[in-house]
Amino acid sequence: MLKTHNCGDITIDLAGSDGAPGEKVDLAGWVHRRRDHGGLIFIDLRDRSGIVQVVFRSDENATAYAVASTVRSEFVLRITGNVIARSKDTVNEDIATGEIEVLATDIDILNPSKTPPFSINEDIDVDESIRLQYRYIDLRRSEMQHTLALRHDMNLHIRNFMSSNGFLEIETPMMIAATPEGARDYLVPSRVNKGHFFALPQSPQIFKQLLMVGGMDRYIQIARCFRDEDLRADRQPEFTQIDVEMSFVEQDDILGLIDGMVARLMKDLRDEEITLPLPRMSHDEAIRRYGTDKPDCRFGLEIVEISDLVADSAFGVFSKTVQSDGHVCGLCLKGAADRYSRKEMDELIAWVGQWKARGLVWFRINPEGQFDSPTAKFFESDQQQAIMERMEAVAGDFLVFVADSFDVTSQSLAELRNRFGRELELYDPHTIHPLWVTDFPMFAWDKEGNRWVSEHHPFTMPIKEDLGKLDADPGSVRAQAYDLVVNGYEAGSGSIRIHDSQVQQRVFELLSMDHETAQARFGFLLDALQYGAPPHGGIALGLDRWVMLFAGSDNIRDVIAFPKTQRAADLMNGAPSPVDDTHLRDLGIALR
Repeated sequence: MLKTHNCGDITIDLAGSDGAPGEKVDLAGWVHRRRDHGGLIFIDLRDRSGIVQVVFRSDENATAYAVASTVRSEFVLRITGNVIARSKDTVNEDIATGEIEVLATDIDILNPSKTPPFSINEDIDVDESIRLQYRYIDLRRSEMQHTLALRHDMNLHIRNFMSSNGFLEIETPMMIAATPEGARDYLVPSRVNKGHFFALPQSPQIFKQLLMVGGMDRYIQIARCFRDEDLRADRQPEFTQIDVEMSFVEQDDILGLIDGMVARLMKDLRDEEITLPLPRMSHDEAIRRYGTDKPDCRFGLEIVEISDLVADSAFGVFSKTVQSDGHVCGLCLKGAADRYSRKEMDELIAWVGQWKARGLVWFRINPEGQFDSPTAKFFESDQQQAIMERMEAVAGDFLVFVADSFDVTSQSLAELRNRFGRELELYDPHTIHPLWVTDFPMFAWDKEGNRWVSEHHPFTMPIKEDLGKLDADPGSVRAQAYDLVVNGYEAGSGSIRIHDSQVQQRVFELLSMDHETAQARFGFLLDALQYGAPPHGGIALGLDRWVMLFAGSDNIRDVIAFPKTQRAADLMNGAPSPVDDTHLRDLGIALR
């Protein structure tokens, strides 16, 4: 080994007494910072464990001092020296090794370094494209190293928890048949079978169900998955999920298991106790109260409907919307009457148009308890009072309303609610609030395709009392599906699966998939379900997203060692890249 100790592990116990040299240590790492004080050179040496100060004295070791004078930031060094205690007035309480320093006796430059494109030792903003282009340098930052260590710890704790609960970690194939449903597959051409393609898995879904048919009973995999879809700050084309499946269980069994796992992670990684069971809310309730099935419940600010109160008001925007089967809903911002100027409200009105809202109606509640806005004149005092009572508003509050279809009203107010939560600092950004959303609709109507599509995926079992509605009223069928929502993010999604081949075939038919198509795509699953498939269910939790939440980040790229950009590109190694003609000919592929 080139080193006997890690930089961050040098403690006062290794120092001599009364300032005398203590234990001899060999260290190796990067130059974090170098300071020349004329006759004294201080080098902060850094490795993954932390930073230690090394001192070179020209009067004690001229050779080592001369070498130290040539080094620069990010040089890779090996240093030998003795641990000494710092004087009380030079102790650095900001670092773990601040009580000591190493008096160098020897130094070896293992590798010099060019000047990095950005500084490692300064807390400055660096353009993300530069960070991604030089990711190997970005990874030296303590924030990145702490985050990847957190990711390691989370993996380890999840595996240990699941193993202690009887789960087997089983790998599923990485090259599978393409599935046209859902997000786009990444395709892999077959050289041996020209003209045919594998697909990279979007999920191990079918294989984990087949493992249940095979009697594996309890399965887990930290699975790599791939989706060729448009990206967002919390999405990547390749991602990792905690994939879980269990046999002979009902929904409560799975939710209870994951409750225990979340509690363990919160305790072990954040030293926080959470109350179990985690709160649960139906899909309908989440939409009604928060406008979304992914509510951020770190704060209140619930949506309130006032359609019945304004159906016959003199304000045509409200009354005509209600008369056209629309909805008028709003938010009450407590104590925020003077928070937003007229100019800021105009900007908000334009902003909310992204979600097709045609505008915002707002009222300040003045000290006399009356509406104060350009539209206040359209509301009689008794109408104002009724609205304020419904909104639980008092003097000093600020009311905002959207009048439109249910979908537009819900989505736009959900986005407004999240924005107000951030701007008004209605929650502690470091808190984590998990919530189960259950009883999702089984199907959603695709207007463009004029057909039913799966709300989750086509292998989800309807709740028992709704099975009889599959033929007569598919839109009212609820699924045994559940999402684990954390701080407004979908952090996990699962369901009880269909284990009856006839029910599965009927669901395929409702999704406009005829018998021949179903057999071609999923025939092996339909066959397997006829050989004694047990009742089973599971869940997949996004590992990247969980690490992001635990790290307090809002960008999933910050918790992945080598992420892609929002255009699914790797700025460091140039992927995706062109392929030479010889390779394409071997695969039987011609480009247009």
